[in-house]
Amino acid sequence: MQNAPKIRMNTEYRNKFYNRIKDVFEKEETQEQQGFLKAREDFNVAQKSTFEIARQVVERSYPKEDVATLRTFKKRYGDPCDVVAKDGCFYFAHSEGVDDEGEPTETKSHFDFGLYGDLNGRENYNSSQDSEHFAHAYFREELKAKGCNPDIIAQQSGKENNPYKTKYVDQCNKELGKDNSTHSGNDNAIGMTKDYNNQYMLDVIGTSYCRSRAIACTKDEYAQFEQWRMAKANVVSKHQTWIASITKQADQLKIGLKAYRYISEGIELAKELGIELDEAELIRTNSTGLTLYNPTNLANLIKGMKNKEQTREEKIKARMEYQKQATN
Repeated sequence: MQNAPKIRMNTEYRNKFYNRIKDVFEKEETQEQQGFLKAREDFNVAQKSTFEIARQVVERSYPKEDVATLRTFKKRYGDPCDVVAKDGCFYFAHSEGVDDEGEPTETKSHFDFGLYGDLNGRENYNSSQDSEHFAHAYFREELKAKGCNPDIIAQQSGKENNPYKTKYVDQCNKELGKDNSTHSGNDNAIGMTKDYNNQYMLDVIGTSYCRSRAIACTKDEYAQFEQWRMAKANVVSKHQTWIASITKQADQLKIGLKAYRYISEGIELAKELGIELDEAELIRTNSTGLTLYNPTNLANLIKGMKNKEQTREEKIKARMEYQKQATN
């Protein structure tokens, strides 16, 4: 009885292998993945506690009874007394230090509790892509479920803006309901952005945005606001690290798959990585084999990129074994 002919690899099959294996990479519980999830949980805790501090600071400057009085005046006199509004961006300042000449110094910054609030203290949150990166990472699972790519900014890190990147960034922002105005207010936000922002709005008195509305706080309160902003930035940093590790593995996978001539090699690679793939299902759903990229060696190389509590000695040993196999 003759053996069944080997099915040749083509672009369609390579893409199927690539997408299936990369999906497994994203779901693996690596140190990088857990680091990102913990950073997001830590931020949630910091967001809640720090906003309560912000509430106390804001209500010291704008007491509830004054807000109620001004609203009464607005009902009676109309627009001339329309000076109370909801906001989630606050210009906090403290002046408890002195300069070399003994003059009081002031430390101040914007602290924006909105989903797209800037991470660097600027009022114009559209000036920083970090704010978009945070929003996409925070709602990563929801965006993935909608067919978006919330990892695009991390994947394109270090690259110039391009139509490919812009397409997926805009898609995520649209799905989240981002307000594209230059202020982080909630006037034009919809969907998930509006729901998120509504949790972190306070009554303020004034006729302009927070750029000219300095609110006094203590040095300790200001330090807490800065720690909260660092927790927000850490979500971006940990997401970037995690996605970079996946991208590194996926790039190596793509190179290896290009060298494979038959589907059986892809099946063997998946098996070496602990992924069960059925050749019949793969088919139904529609040169040279360099030693470096044989299924066993490629699987070992990719495994070595994963950070799964390996000691330094274990990593060195795995790398040496891989190099030995690659030269045989």
